[in-house]
Amino acid sequence: MSPQQPSPDTAAPALPESQINAVYRGLAIMVALAALDQSIVATALPRIVSQLGGITHLSWVVTAYVLASTAVLPLYGKLSDMYGRRLVIYAAILIFLLGSALCGLAQGMAGLIAFRALQGLGAGGFVPLTQIVIGDLVPAAQRGKRQGSIAAVYALASVLGPALGGLMTDALGWHSIFFINLPLGAVALWMINRALPADRPHHSHRIDYLGSALITTSTTAALLVLALGGSEWAWTSPELLGSALLAVLLGLALYRHIGRVPEPVLPPDLFGNRVFHAAALVLALAFMGLMGSSVFFPLLFQWVMGASPGHAGLRTTPMMVGLVISSTLNGRVFNPTGANYRTPPLVGLTLATLSFAALALGIGRGAGYAVLGPAIFTLGAGLGLVMPNMTLAVQNALPRHRRGVGTAMLGFFRSLGGLVGVTGSGALLAQQLRGQLASPDLYRQAIAHIFMVGTVMVGLSLLALLRLPLLPVAAAAPSPAGLTPQPDADTAHPAAPDVDRSPAMPKRDTS
Repeated sequence: MSPQQPSPDTAAPALPESQINAVYRGLAIMVALAALDQSIVATALPRIVSQLGGITHLSWVVTAYVLASTAVLPLYGKLSDMYGRRLVIYAAILIFLLGSALCGLAQGMAGLIAFRALQGLGAGGFVPLTQIVIGDLVPAAQRGKRQGSIAAVYALASVLGPALGGLMTDALGWHSIFFINLPLGAVALWMINRALPADRPHHSHRIDYLGSALITTSTTAALLVLALGGSEWAWTSPELLGSALLAVLLGLALYRHIGRVPEPVLPPDLFGNRVFHAAALVLALAFMGLMGSSVFFPLLFQWVMGASPGHAGLRTTPMMVGLVISSTLNGRVFNPTGANYRTPPLVGLTLATLSFAALALGIGRGAGYAVLGPAIFTLGAGLGLVMPNMTLAVQNALPRHRRGVGTAMLGFFRSLGGLVGVTGSGALLAQQLRGQLASPDLYRQAIAHIFMVGTVMVGLSLLALLRLPLLPVAAAAPSPAGLTPQPDADTAHPAAPDVDRSPAMPKRDTS
C-alpha cells in the first residue's frame, strides 16, 4: 500500500479539556445504552413471552438486535468519514430512540423483533463512532486512557444490565426497559450537540450505494448461518444452505465491486495495512474464545454446581470487574503515554491464555468456585488490556480520512469473532452431548473441552499480536482535524496533512 497524501485539513484550535470532557460524557452515555440493550432484555424475556406469546421465536428478540448492529458496523465508519462525525452520531441516536419507543409500544412478538432490529441499526454505530471521535479529539498519547475508560463503561453497563432489567420489569413492567432509553438518549444527544464541534469532509465523496447494500446483505446472510445453524436450522437444511450460498455469492460480488469503483465502502488499501490486519485478527480470535466459552458459565454454575440463577449471575461478575479495573488502569498506569500500545495486550493475552487453561483444567477436574473465581477475574483483567490498545494502534496507523472506516471495521471483526465463537461452541456442546444421557459430569467435561478450545483461540490471538508493528505515537496531537470552530470562534489554522504511516504492502491489482 502506498502512503496516502490527502489534502491538508482546515482545523479549529485545539479544544479545551472541559469541552472534550463534555463530549466524552455524552459518548459514554451512548456506549452504556449500547451495552445495556444487549443485556437488559434477558431477564425480561419470560415476562415478555407471557404477554406477547411467540415462545418459539424468543431468541430472535436478542438475535435481531445483535445481527443488525453487527451488520451495519462497517457502514458507520465510512459514513462518518463522508458526512462528518456529528451528523452520523445524530442519525444513529435517533434511529436507536425510534426503535426503543416502538419496542416499548410493541403488541406482538413479530413487531418486537422487527423493532429490536431497528434498535440494533442505530446502536451498531455507538461504540465505533465513540472511538472515532476520541481519535479525532484526543492526542494520540492520551487516547489509551480515554479508550480504556470507554471499555470500562461498556463492561460495567453489561454487568448492570441483567439486574437492572429484572428490577425494572418487576416494578414498572417490561416496557420500561425500552422507554428508559428515551430520556438517556435525549441527554446524550443534547450533550453531544452542545459540545462537539461541526466537522467538514476533507474532499468531495461519492456514495457507494451498491457496495453498502452488498456488505449489509452478505454479512446478514453469513450471520444468520452462524446464529441459527445447528439450533433453529439444521446444518443441512435448505434455509441454511441457501443463506450460506447467498453469503458466498454476495461476498464475491463485493470483492469484485470494491476494486472497480473510485470510493468503495471498504477501501482496499485498508486491508493492505499491516497494523489493521494484525489488530483485526487479534480481536477476532480473542473474542471468539471469550464469547464462545463465557456464554457457558451460567450452565456450569447452575446445572453442574447447583447454583441458583441469581447466584450464577453473581459468580460471573468477577470477569467484568477485572475487565473494568484493567481497562480503567490501562491508560493511567500500564500505558499512560500510549506510545507502547503493544506491551499491555501482550501481558493481557498471556494472562487470558493462562486463565483459560486454568479454567479448562479446573472445570474438568471438578474444582470449586474458590479455584475458578480467581481465574475468572484474571481472565477479564487480561482481556481488558487488549481492546483499547488495538483501537489506539489502528487509529495511530491510519490517516484521518480512513480512521472512521478503520475503527468501525475493527469493531466489526471483533463482533464477528464473538458470534463465530458462540455458534461454534454451541455446535461443539451439542456434538458432545448427542446420544448421551445428560448428567452433571457429562456437562462438566463438555464445558471443559469448550474452555480448552477457548485457550487455543486466545493463544492464537497472542501469536497474531506478535505480528503487530509498533509505530511511533505522537506525544501531542495537532488540533482536531476537520473540526470547525464553535459558533463564537472565528479563527482557524491549517493542520499538517495526515499521512498513512503504516508499513507498506503490495497493492492488489484491481484491473
